[in-house]
Amino acid sequence: MRPHVRECKQKIPLNKKFVLNTKKSNLDLIDIHNHVGVDLLFYLNGHHPYAQSWLVLAKEAEANGIGMLGVFPMVSHLALGIEGMRRGVVDPAGALEAVPYEFENRRLVSELAMFPDLADRAIPVWMVDPGRSSIWQIAGLRKLRETAVCRMLKIQGTIIQSKVTELLRSGECFLDLAEEWNVPFIIHSSVHPDDHWSQVSDILEIARQRPGVRFCVAHSCRFDHAGLDRVAELPNTWFDCSAHRIHCMLAAKDDPAVAPSNRRFPADYRDTSAVLAKLAETYRDKLCWGSDSPFYSYVDDKIQLLSSYPEEVADLMALPENVRMRVGRRNSLALLDGKK
Repeated sequence: MRPHVRECKQKIPLNKKFVLNTKKSNLDLIDIHNHVGVDLLFYLNGHHPYAQSWLVLAKEAEANGIGMLGVFPMVSHLALGIEGMRRGVVDPAGALEAVPYEFENRRLVSELAMFPDLADRAIPVWMVDPGRSSIWQIAGLRKLRETAVCRMLKIQGTIIQSKVTELLRSGECFLDLAEEWNVPFIIHSSVHPDDHWSQVSDILEIARQRPGVRFCVAHSCRFDHAGLDRVAELPNTWFDCSAHRIHCMLAAKDDPAVAPSNRRFPADYRDTSAVLAKLAETYRDKLCWGSDSPFYSYVDDKIQLLSSYPEEVADLMALPENVRMRVGRRNSLALLDGKK
């Protein structure tokens, strides 16, 4: 029998019909990578950021010239135990929910529905956990899609310690679902030697094995040159530049969170605008712009990296208009619709 799940009490008055606004306007740029909701793991451990509302995000984006936003829940989910989160560990004991992201995805849909005047700004994205309760997640996603819209699926396996490689094992049903629904995956990536969950090479191998599914590798493949070149080779892969500025900061100080110098895309990482321009020139049809709001900043017990939405947008706006429109709109539409 299905484990008990307490659903979000908000009703979902969102019609299933959804047409992405493709008419050119003064707010025609797309930010493909944003989080909405609350992350208890970050909040309980005093880390930043830990929350963002759809209304605040949409208004800040509009104020900075961005029209549409790919939006998905924060990372930790209520199928992980609260006491474990308080200790900073991933432990399902005492979890409030049984199915990963079922509450969070429903809550996202409800929040988007609260502001119908912003409906044409949202590109709804639903989170999945590739290594836990996949069958129950699939059932919940199918149920939710009866009344709501999903334009992409999202995985952030590092924080929840769930291996992306499960997509080729117990989580293969998520790939089948993406192919059935004709929606891409956007996947958090890592090159850190201690990260066993989200390696760039693993994501690209999955993409190679599943050519019928589209993939977006987040965070510019952590500037891994071979990974970026592989994205360029594979017809079903793109990458986004989410949290661009803080990743440049990490590269400038040779932090292991980004590719080491002998494997790193060659650029002057002290100049974030120049790095973005060079990526856009080198990978013309593959780069999708995204801010990773609110994770354009990241603070925990060991690290403090600070940026802002206006600063992230400034690097995009520094590009020539034709390049800006390509990475800030056309490439994202190609990812979403599978048309080049």
